[in-house]
Amino acid sequence: MTEKISNFKFQISNFRFTRLLISSYVVFLTSLLCYSFTQVDLNLTLSRIDIWFGIQDFFQHIGYYNRPFSTGWYLITIAGLFILYGVILYATRRNSLSEKHVWHIITLTVVMLFLSYPAFSYDLFNYMFDARIVTEHGANPYLHKALDYPDDPWITFMRWTHRTYPYGPVWLFLTVPLSYGGMKIFLMTMYLFKLLMVGGYVGSALILSKILRKVTPEKATFGLAFFALNPLVIIESLVSAHHDIVMMFFALVAVYLLLERKFFTAFLAIGASIGIKFATVLMTPAFVIAFIQVLWIRRIQRNLLFMLILAGMVIAVIIASLRTQFQPWYLLFVLPFTPVFIVHPFVTLPAVLISFTALIMYVPFLYTGNWDPPIPVILNGMVLGGIILAIFTSAIYSIIHKKL
Repeated sequence: MTEKISNFKFQISNFRFTRLLISSYVVFLTSLLCYSFTQVDLNLTLSRIDIWFGIQDFFQHIGYYNRPFSTGWYLITIAGLFILYGVILYATRRNSLSEKHVWHIITLTVVMLFLSYPAFSYDLFNYMFDARIVTEHGANPYLHKALDYPDDPWITFMRWTHRTYPYGPVWLFLTVPLSYGGMKIFLMTMYLFKLLMVGGYVGSALILSKILRKVTPEKATFGLAFFALNPLVIIESLVSAHHDIVMMFFALVAVYLLLERKFFTAFLAIGASIGIKFATVLMTPAFVIAFIQVLWIRRIQRNLLFMLILAGMVIAVIIASLRTQFQPWYLLFVLPFTPVFIVHPFVTLPAVLISFTALIMYVPFLYTGNWDPPIPVILNGMVLGGIILAIFTSAIYSIIHKKL
């Protein structure tokens, strides 16, 4: 009888904790959702409904004309999300949060942030215009650029108008139907494109969960939360809506099929991923080695496979960063594979610390409104500082863990 009462009290306490945690998380998601509209481009009107003009003007005034307050709002929101992220990870490790709870939180995140404005990047508008070149102007985006259509009203809130289409044909295949479906209505088209990113995010979480059940089943729930609820992942996938998350969905599908030894469909899936954006081509050596292993030793060495994949995607981040400048969403190349190494602090701690540093990199722009010098130097220093902090923290953790 005493044991039953004790278990009942534990369940009540756990229920209260879960409810408080999710309520707090919703508060900060709401803060992020509202904050995203402070960054609506001044040349863009999202809706012609009268009441919206006042709402949009209110948020834009904060983002563009009260930058210290805007920056503080952003920092508090990011800090809150990372603190709650840590609490969620701790709770899943202690089995206080089940996989069902994690999926509830993921669902809330998706529903709320789907409505957000792509606050920290103009890439979504570039995706939309690239498809619009086909659907509205009847031209080939590999040969034509946005600047070729100066009278198009959508060009006024774009960036990188001078470049032709830089992505693979699979991305065009996925987005042209969305452009048609948007019926030339900007807001409808934007949310159709965001819906595709939502599909990439949810699909990535689902496939990663399946992979983790095969590779490290005892850590599957923790690994799911580690990836899907990382604030950088949700911001770059659901708010800024970078298509890298769709690329990584196909990459994860390819890995899962590889583990199932379905080699033909695995290579088709990784081909689809490369056909969206070319970064995942650096995963193909791992796939070839896995195929050879099955032919020679009748099994796939999973640790080697994931080490090669992770190394390949780290190299992809380095190459992309050297080509231009490190961007926070480049971490989407790597973060889907870090949960496989969840027991290794030399992977997990740097992943969290560098994710936090990457999101802080938006602060100089939010505060000043530009990326002019010396901001690039500051950003490089932040990246280097994040890496040094990650290495130092991992080393300290390792020393303390050995002593214990």
